[in-house]
Amino acid sequence: MDFPQERPFVIAGPCSAESRSQVLEAAAAVKAAGVRYFRAGLWKPRTHPGGFEGLGAEGLPLLADVRRLYGLSVCTEVASAAHVKACLDAGVDMVWIGARTSGNPFLVQEIADTLSGADIPVLVKNPISPDAGLWAGAIERLRLSGVSKVGAVLRGCPVPGGEKYRNQPYWSLSIELRTRFQDIPILADPSHMAGDRAYVRELSQRALDLGLDGLMIESHPEPEKALSDASQQLSPQQLRDLLEGLSLPAATSADGDYLQAIDRLRARIDLIDENLLALLRERSDASIAIGRYKKEHGVSILQPGRWETVLGNMLERADALGLSRELIKEVMNAIHADSVRLQER
Repeated sequence: MDFPQERPFVIAGPCSAESRSQVLEAAAAVKAAGVRYFRAGLWKPRTHPGGFEGLGAEGLPLLADVRRLYGLSVCTEVASAAHVKACLDAGVDMVWIGARTSGNPFLVQEIADTLSGADIPVLVKNPISPDAGLWAGAIERLRLSGVSKVGAVLRGCPVPGGEKYRNQPYWSLSIELRTRFQDIPILADPSHMAGDRAYVRELSQRALDLGLDGLMIESHPEPEKALSDASQQLSPQQLRDLLEGLSLPAATSADGDYLQAIDRLRARIDLIDENLLALLRERSDASIAIGRYKKEHGVSILQPGRWETVLGNMLERADALGLSRELIKEVMNAIHADSVRLQER
């Protein structure tokens, strides 16, 4: 099996396989919605013991039934070599590596070695921490182990402080990953981003608007009775409504007015970017001078109180200008980290 060329590429199904009747009912609904790829978790990593941790390998025959009865391709999450071996023996069409696993290079390498030579697609969800390098490293390990069909899934990352979504999307992670791997499909997991089915639609459309290749969506025959992640799963009707309501933007337009306007705007952005680089160079020179004066006077490089004040002021200004606090915080923290590096030289 190869990754499909269709866009958007949609994978749907329950968070976890719970019983034969639940799996088959979910599969029937997924097929009725026009989706050809069915997902169901068999091994569920839970934060606390005592929760439903999945059917394990005993659920593999249920996925085989889905293939046989409904003609759907099936996929599930793997977190160890044993999971991979069980899936390969059972003829599972596709597997994915979850966020709790993708950030662990030892586990990823173990999975990659076990998948070596297996001709099935493998998806890698971004790690729990918003680290594009760590995400890319997991993909590199799979490729170096001979896994040729590798894709990625952006599922966002948790952030403290009562944000709107369960996991902040961190769309920039997918953009950075695309610059590193231009030949792999990148999907979004709006269910895990949202944590609440009320937000799945807006996140799904946002993913397509940004040019992501597809979606992994959780859907359960009776979401309120689900044994895991009940609040973020869609009912069969909600799944159909969502997919029918999504719009897929075109990659470009042949309209002459559009092409002229977009070229002018891109030229403007190029000029702004050049000015940003000049300002960053000027700031770096100032940081080097500050570092020199601190050393001459025996003053420590790090000044936490000063930085908290600077960052707080920048966030207030960002609010006044209608800029994203998340963006400004990320940019300013990166600039501050480089400033400390320069002062330490």
